[in-house]
Amino acid sequence: MRKYTFIGPIVLILIWAVAAQLQLIDKFFLPDPFTTIGKLVQLLGSGAIVGDLVSTLERVVLAFVIALAIGLPLGLLLGGAEKVYRSFEFIIDFFRSTPATALFPLFLLVFGITDKSKIAVAAFSSMLIIIFNTAYGVMHAKKSRVLAAQIMGATKAQIFRWILFWESLPQTFIGLRSAVSLTLVIVVVTEMFIGTTSGLGRKIIDSQIIYEIPTMYAAILLAGIVGYLLNLLFLAAEKRFLHWSGK
Repeated sequence: MRKYTFIGPIVLILIWAVAAQLQLIDKFFLPDPFTTIGKLVQLLGSGAIVGDLVSTLERVVLAFVIALAIGLPLGLLLGGAEKVYRSFEFIIDFFRSTPATALFPLFLLVFGITDKSKIAVAAFSSMLIIIFNTAYGVMHAKKSRVLAAQIMGATKAQIFRWILFWESLPQTFIGLRSAVSLTLVIVVVTEMFIGTTSGLGRKIIDSQIIYEIPTMYAAILLAGIVGYLLNLLFLAAEKRFLHWSGK
């Protein structure tokens, strides 16, 4: 299947190139893909965007680690006690369904116009995704395996450790992939609108304000590449550690 991987990107570039060539949108506002890619290479080569990339990655990693450190244990505990989870289900689903942008003012009031507010709102939203998927994975473990363990005299702790935990991992990884993507999205958006001096979001909005359109597209493209690579990283980890999934 790998030989088909590049078909999508090639088609996208062709559509972009044709749209730019036909000037369906003013060429000033939609440079062709080769100009944009060239600009991105130039920015990376000169280091003009490397600092912004590093700042964004630092915020994403920190927010995701916080979300994982809190969300994974909570998801496991709530999933292992379904009645408790059902008691908190409304709160989890309510905030999970609330647009993160609507929470910006709240986190600004609490943490101020600093990196703390950006990291906190990203970690909070991602944590809910992790809790939901982890708890769902635990609660929907194969009943036949649990029943077999009970018949063999396994304790609740043993069932949780050797069956429920491992059964939950495929769904947990789905949550982790969704969470890391959401973390990146929120961090980039907060960099645009919450005071900061660096970051891909800051680069995008600054370039748009001063009409450095190729730079704006290059920063957007780089943010997309980062998101894609993060997704590949988790897919590789899932394939490496969950090769038994579905068996």
